Amino acid sequence: MQTYLEKRQPAQKMARFYRMAVMPNLFGEWTLYREWGRIGQGGQVRMDWFEDENQAVAALVTLEASKRQR
Repeated sequence: MQTYLEKRQPAQKMARFYRMAVMPNLFGEWTLYREWGRIGQGGQVRMDWFEDENQAVAALVTLEASKRQR
């Protein structure tokens, strides 16, 4: 599962992105991968590990809802 969000406000010179993905890792866990920053630039990355896919997807859905409210 993967999500990509953008926020652009030219008047404030704002162009940001937020990318999230859920994927398995080599150790049998599930990783919620998050990357964010300015469009066209390298962003910051954070990875959170979960024991099963359902927990990781639930975290992604919660984060996506909070980002869409902004």
